[in-house]
Formats: sequence, C-alpha cells, structure tokens
Amino acid sequence: MLMSVFKFLSALNIFLSIVASVGNALILASLHKETSLHPPTKLLFRCLAVTDLCVGVIVQPFGAVLRLLSAKSYWKNISNLHGVHQALSFTLCGVSVLTSSAISVDRLQALLSGLRYRHVVTLPRVRACIICVWLISLSCGSMFFWKNEIAFTVAFVLAITSVSTSVFSYTKIYRKLRQHQLQVHTALPGQSVPLNITLYKKSVSSVLWVQLALGICYIPFIVVVMLMTYGRVPGKQLETILDVVTTLTYLKSSLNPILYCWRIRAVRQAAKETIKNLICFKSV
Repeated sequence: MLMSVFKFLSALNIFLSIVASVGNALILASLHKETSLHPPTKLLFRCLAVTDLCVGVIVQPFGAVLRLLSAKSYWKNISNLHGVHQALSFTLCGVSVLTSSAISVDRLQALLSGLRYRHVVTLPRVRACIICVWLISLSCGSMFFWKNEIAFTVAFVLAITSVSTSVFSYTKIYRKLRQHQLQVHTALPGQSVPLNITLYKKSVSSVLWVQLALGICYIPFIVVVMLMTYGRVPGKQLETILDVVTTLTYLKSSLNPILYCWRIRAVRQAAKETIKNLICFKSV
C-alpha cells in the first residue's frame, strides 16, 4: 500500500515539476519583454518565478527519486540526501510563500498609496525585502541539519504569518474595491468615480482565486505541522501524511504563473508572443 502511495506521489511530483518548470520559464521570458510593469513589482514577480522554477527543476524531481528509493528499502543509505532535500524544500518554498505575501502587500500598497506608490515602493526597498526573505528562508532550511522539531515549528510560524498577511491584504483590497463599488452606485450623473465596475469584478475574481489557492496548498501543511507539534499524528502515518501535504505546497509553484502573472494582461500577451515565437522558430 505504501509503495503504491510513494509511486503515485512520485509520478504526481514529476508532472507538477514539468508544469512548474515550463510555466515559470515562460513567465521569466515574458517578464524580460514586459516594460509596462513598475520595476519593483516586476522584480518581485521575477523572484517568485525563479524560486518556483527551482522548485520544479530541483526539489520535486529530487523528492520523487528519494520516494522511489525509499519504497525499495534503500532509505537507510540515503538519509543524508533526505536532509538535503528537506532543507532545499523548506528554503525554496519559504521564499515562494514569503514572496507571494510580499506581492499581496505590494498590491495593497498600490491601491492605498495612489500617486505616491512609485515613491513608496522603490527598487532598493524591494531588493532589501527580497534579501531578508532569502535570509529567513535559508535560516529555516538550515535548521533541518540541526533539529527537525525546531525547523518544523519555525516553518509553521512562517506559513501562518505569510498566509495571514496575504488574507489580510486581499481582504483589505476587497473592502476598498467594495467602497469604490458603492461610489459607482451613489455617484451623481456626470460625476467621475475612481473605479469602473468591470475592473471591480475582475479584481474580486482574482482575489477569490488567490485565496482559494493559498488555502488548498498551505492550510493542510499548517494543520499537519500543528498536529505534529502536539503529538497527534501516528508515527507510522507521519511520513505519508507529510509527503501528501508537502506535494500540495509544491502545487503552488505550478499555480503561481497563472495566479500572479497570467492575470496581468500585459504579461499574458507577452507569454502568448513568446509561445508564437517558439512555434515559428521550430517550424523554420
């Protein structure tokens, strides 16, 4: 039974790895061509895409191989590799989720600051933010070489903080857009309003999809880590349960190109042009 689960998770991770690799490589190529995005925001998207690309290219295939070796009882000989995989996984997934939270804060700041946004969110500040994100994630990942329990506790705190920040930011965005919607209904004839109904509906739709993805991918992991902390997960089932919820966190790396980049019309258009160029190049 366990061997079947390991094989299924390995196959699923290989598939998600291909999706994440192709999707994020396409987004990086599109961002290189895109010039209309605010440079600090573009840098955040690039950081997210590079991190998710590394998850797809390195972490997921590495984990799939380790699962297959574990299913064939070679686990004792590769315990050190397992530690390396956990460290890489928590480092890159940590950067991914923290960068996603930073993007949600950036979108909120853009809505609240208005014309002052470009003076508040600058390249030096975003670079400093990204450096802090990497240092925090590297510290969390390196803890696996010291003590697993502390590493899981720190990962739990980071996941809770990141998800809470994103939920708060998008909830605030929703409420702000709702205020704009009320202004549309109460505006007098000929009076201008700062937001139209089409943009409102599109933004709300994006917010709902982002929150759904965050919940599906990270809440199961948070729950399992919390149960582990209080010793509520049976030891024999722990490894399988961790594999399942970790695979769900990897799923976010496959969804990020759609949720955070392809929702932007300019980037989506650049992605289409990139695909067309690749097709034309192959046909020559």
